[in-house]
Amino acid sequence: MKIWKRVLLLLLVVMAATAGYYGYSFYQFAQNIQEPNIAPPSGGNSTKAAEIPEWDGKERVNILLMGVDRRGMKNNGLPRSDSMMLVSIDPTGKRYDMFSILRDTYVDIPGKGSSRINSAIVEGGPELAMETVSQFTGLPVDRYVITDFEGFKALIDAVGGVEIDVEKNMYYHDPTDKGVYDINLKKGLQKLDGDKALQYVRFRHDATSDYTRTERQRKLMTAVVDQMKNGTTLIQLPTILKEVTPYVQTNISSADMLKLSALGLKLNTLEPGNYQLPPMGMFRESHRAGSVLVPDVDQVQSFIQEKTKPAISEAERTIESNTDSTQN
Repeated sequence: MKIWKRVLLLLLVVMAATAGYYGYSFYQFAQNIQEPNIAPPSGGNSTKAAEIPEWDGKERVNILLMGVDRRGMKNNGLPRSDSMMLVSIDPTGKRYDMFSILRDTYVDIPGKGSSRINSAIVEGGPELAMETVSQFTGLPVDRYVITDFEGFKALIDAVGGVEIDVEKNMYYHDPTDKGVYDINLKKGLQKLDGDKALQYVRFRHDATSDYTRTERQRKLMTAVVDQMKNGTTLIQLPTILKEVTPYVQTNISSADMLKLSALGLKLNTLEPGNYQLPPMGMFRESHRAGSVLVPDVDQVQSFIQEKTKPAISEAERTIESNTDSTQN
């Protein structure tokens, strides 16, 4: 009996130590990525991040994801966002919607005039980028996550790669950086490491150019979410957090990160909403500032409201149907 008591005590000690280790790793990660190591606040908005209310875990939350290219940037330079994705999470319905924003979308940047949406971060840091996207989409956006090319690669490598069905052979020679960012992928189902995954989402030499590229970004993001829910990956979480810390910046508080992490394990990743903004038919091409896409903002916002509308449960649908029958 004493032996079993000792074994139980040992297990409790191990569990407590493991929880402490994971907790400390997460705390360190959450604190470090809130430092402005990629895109410092600009335009006098440095206190805005501290003013966002704590998320109650029940309301829909919208997070702007920005991938930036820091190649050739000087110390305090603000890089353009090479990719922008708005993730809208519905904690009640346990689902999320991903909206890829085409970087040549020509919108009004508050206080700066009209320009490509990916230049908002250059004009006023992540705060202005959020304000611009919020004005464009009609959704309240006050949280962001930024990563650069190296951070993206580090994350994919840290989770052990992701399995992707590459739709076709992809090849492109990048004349900059002595071919470091060349693209060379073969068609077929395969596990992509960080370097290959970056090639996959950067390739845009298709007939539909950036439209197809944003589809690939959403496809890969879904694969990463699935991989992160894997039991083996969760065990490796402290190592993963340590690897990506230097390449990530956010204004999401530690408390909100914990809530989002817990919710992430419950989200339905089989049927996420994957959309492009602006959708086909809701913009016109223009050459007023190079080749840009001028969206019909009203149409775009109506589209987004429709897609983010809370799902009707079977019980609610039955009540609604019975009500209609009674009225008729």
